[in-house]
Amino acid sequence: MQLHQLAYFVAVAQEGSFTRAAELANVAQPSLSQQIKALETDLGAQLVHRARGKVGLTAAGETLLPVARRMLADAETARREIRELAALGRGRVRLGATPSLCTGLLPAVLAGYRRDHPGVDLVVHESGSRDLEKSLLEGTLDLALVIDASLGDDPELATVPLLTEELVVISRHGDPGPTRRSRMSIAELEGVPLVMFRTGYDLRESTVAACRAAGFEPTFAIEGGEMDAVLEFVQAGLGVAVVPSTVVRGRFTVTSISTPGLRRTVLLALRRGLEPPRAAQVLIESLTEFLRSTALPAATAAVAAASPAAKGSAR
Repeated sequence: MQLHQLAYFVAVAQEGSFTRAAELANVAQPSLSQQIKALETDLGAQLVHRARGKVGLTAAGETLLPVARRMLADAETARREIRELAALGRGRVRLGATPSLCTGLLPAVLAGYRRDHPGVDLVVHESGSRDLEKSLLEGTLDLALVIDASLGDDPELATVPLLTEELVVISRHGDPGPTRRSRMSIAELEGVPLVMFRTGYDLRESTVAACRAAGFEPTFAIEGGEMDAVLEFVQAGLGVAVVPSTVVRGRFTVTSISTPGLRRTVLLALRRGLEPPRAAQVLIESLTEFLRSTALPAATAAVAAASPAAKGSAR
């Protein structure tokens, strides 16, 4: 049983004539008659009969007619939904990102994407890079934005560098100390109370490593927070923090770190060789276009135009 046979059968039932049904279906009458006969053979029952030059339905035909109409309607619904999905009228994206990226980069990107594709469901999972890598490999995420320093070395993971961010020192406006200058060295953080992220956070690891490389152990005013909490603690005057320049937004006094400075690379990560859903592909395009067109503070876009699933570097 094929859909075009059912369509011919419904046309015959509707028109009461093979000739008019063939015209309606835009097919030659002999071909239409042949397909109706093939349908009858497949079902093992006569569906139509001719009586005094008029075509009518048999009992089997009457039984088939509502079923055929439902099947054709369902097929058209499927076609329409697939077309809408291809045009991003519908869909779903499961995106993972670190808390700092959810605070800094993603809001503007997702706002534009949502405006252009309101029918797509966006699901954002906020976690550390290692947890996001695990979720990608388990298939619970379509793509993730992660930090290079935190990645493992799984050959199933493909990555593309998107952005290099400068890390800066932030403090509350008006607070005294070396952060009142436009630039300072890591060594000048010795003895300065730091608002520190939780254990396992990539920014904590890079900050502590830089302090130790400068010959001292950092002093913590408070520790254990995620990005939003750290920003609020600095705003409350509890201490200073080392954060990506893209999360600052004018709320703080910002001090650059002297050469060579501190930087981190943001990577787009996907399962190697697995084509992401159409909605996810368009989100990647929106993200890369945003990075090309937007001058982010102290950040350099390094966007790859090729398909990340096919050409990303394994880590």
